[in-house]
Parts: sequence; C-alpha cells; structure tokens
Amino acid sequence: MSSTFGSAFRVTTFGESHGKGVGAVVDGCPPGLALSEADIQPQLDRRRPGQSHLTTDRAETDRVTILSGVENGRTLGTPIALSVPNKDQKPGDYAAMQSIPRPSHADYTYQMKYGIRASSGGGRSSARETIGRVTAGAIAEKFLFEQYGIEIVAWVQAVGTITACRIDENRTTRSAVDKNIVRCPSPAEAEQMASAIKKAKEAKDSLGGIVTGICRNVPAGLGEPVFDKMEAKLAQAMLSIPATKGFEIGAGFSGTRLTGSAHNDPFIKREDRLGTLTNNSGGVQGGISNGEPIVFRVAFKPPATIGLAQNTVDFDGKPTTLAAKGRHDPCVVPRAVPIVESMAALVIADLALRQKRMTNVD
Repeated sequence: MSSTFGSAFRVTTFGESHGKGVGAVVDGCPPGLALSEADIQPQLDRRRPGQSHLTTDRAETDRVTILSGVENGRTLGTPIALSVPNKDQKPGDYAAMQSIPRPSHADYTYQMKYGIRASSGGGRSSARETIGRVTAGAIAEKFLFEQYGIEIVAWVQAVGTITACRIDENRTTRSAVDKNIVRCPSPAEAEQMASAIKKAKEAKDSLGGIVTGICRNVPAGLGEPVFDKMEAKLAQAMLSIPATKGFEIGAGFSGTRLTGSAHNDPFIKREDRLGTLTNNSGGVQGGISNGEPIVFRVAFKPPATIGLAQNTVDFDGKPTTLAAKGRHDPCVVPRAVPIVESMAALVIADLALRQKRMTNVD
C-alpha cells in the first residue's frame, strides 16, 4: 500500500480510524522554518468531527503533537513526525459490518485486495486518514506563504442540487468561508445547503457536493512537463481524498462547449510579467503555472455509510439488509474544505522545491 505522496516534499500518513492514533511523517521540509503545533492546529480544528449538528457526532479534539524534526521552534531539515490520538473510538458500532460490505464503500475492495481489512470504521479508507494530510499540508502552506506569498482558499460550491453561482473567486477569504457551518461564502445558498444536509441526516441518508479551490500568487514556471504536470499532480492529490469522484481545472468540462477563440486566454502586460485577460486555463498551461490564480473544483460523492436500510448481500452472497450504525457525516464537503487546501499546498510545495533544485544546479 502506497501511503506516501510527493518527491521533494514527501508525506507519509499512518493510522486507522479506530486505532490508537493517526498522523504523518514529513520529509523534505527546508530547515529554519518557524514551526509549532499552533501553526498546524487551526486547520485540524476546521477538519475535526463534531463541529456542528450537520457533521458526525464523533467527539475528537484532534490535538496534534510534533514528535521530531523541530527544535527551539525551527525545523531542522530532518523528518517531522506528527501525531494525533484517537480518543472516541466505538468499534462495536461496526459489528454487523464485519460480514456485510457497505454498498459503495471500500469494505469489499479492501477485502479482495488484502484478504483482511480493518472493519471498524473502514481503517485506512476512513476520512480520519486525512488528519495526516492536513497536518502536513499546514506545514507546506506556511512554507509557501513565507517563501512566495502563496494563499490557498477553498469553499463549498455545491451541495446536492444547490449551487452557489455568485462567489468572487479572486476575493474570497477563509474568514468569509468560515462564517457559516457549511463553509459556503454565499449566505443565501449556504442556508439552503444547511437545510438540505439537515434533512438528509434526519432521513438517515447522505448528500454529495463540490468544493472549489483557488491558489493565489503562485509564480509562473512550477510544474513538470509531460507526466508531472501541475494539473496532473493536483488531480492525483484531490482524487486521493476519500469520497472524491471528479476533478476539473479552469473552465473544465464547460470549456468543451466553447470555441477556441472563446476559450483562449489573451495575454496582457502586468507590472513585472505577462498575465492573461481571462483564466479559462485555470492558471496552468502546458502543465506549468502561468502566474494566474490556479482555480479547480473537486466533486465529492454522497457518503456511503448511511443509517437508511439498504438491500444488499453479505460476503457470502446471501441477501440481507444493512442499516449501518456508527457516527458518520451526512455530507462531507464542509469538512473537506481544509483537506482540499492541504492537498493543494502539498502539490505546490513539492513542485516549488523541485523547481528550486533545478534552478540551483550549476
């Protein structure tokens, strides 16, 4: 199983949903970066369960501890180990699911691949695995802001059939995103989304949605041609997040309905570089950042584990009915926002360090 992401800025996550804890090891972070738990905790607080009545009831504080790689508040350039304990496990909730694979969950595929699985909470397929990503992403994000002034903001664009269409991508801030529990910076649609999620939870069902992300002040020239293109690495990163089913950048699929003359982004002169009049490319051309904001969207499916009774079969193929127990999000997109931001930070930090190594070669 590959649990490592990146090449210059490498992250390995570990832990299961109902084990003793989860975390990450970060290798490749430059030395001398000011870093403490206080730099990491805010993103974990945005990701943690039990934030509102619209999320899972699992009660976790998700307090991070830096175990290595930092001394006197500065990174040493050595591996940074990060740990978060699990304190509210209830493996008994999953007793019935030991013999019944949840529809559209990873229970069946993990069993077929390994011949064994962590039946309590889904193990590595659980969204709790993303804690390691968020801790590492917070470090990457601080490095990017201090070195390049890069800002990364994500928000909920859609929940079910409700879409927010009047969001100013270039001016939206995290404070605006966090003004409501849905993390949609458009108040009218946010209220509708919250109502829809509440109804789904009451019906013991679930909803999917879309998260939009924007990365500002990314310098031109980041990304490796051919296989490690900027958008290819972003797509890999986003589609590695649990429950994701789609990724698009810039105009994305809607751009297929345009002509070339309408889709092309004309160049203009900015203060110190060339820019583009429009941004249908989403800040990336030929797999390399062009200096414009990188704008992308990630599609999340409805969570598979629901309390509503479903007709299915057990591992022996015998017909049965499953009404899943346990504490689960009726919609993952509000808590997915910091995860999307973290994965974007990991991609850009990795490509920035690769570019720096290339330009430093004599």
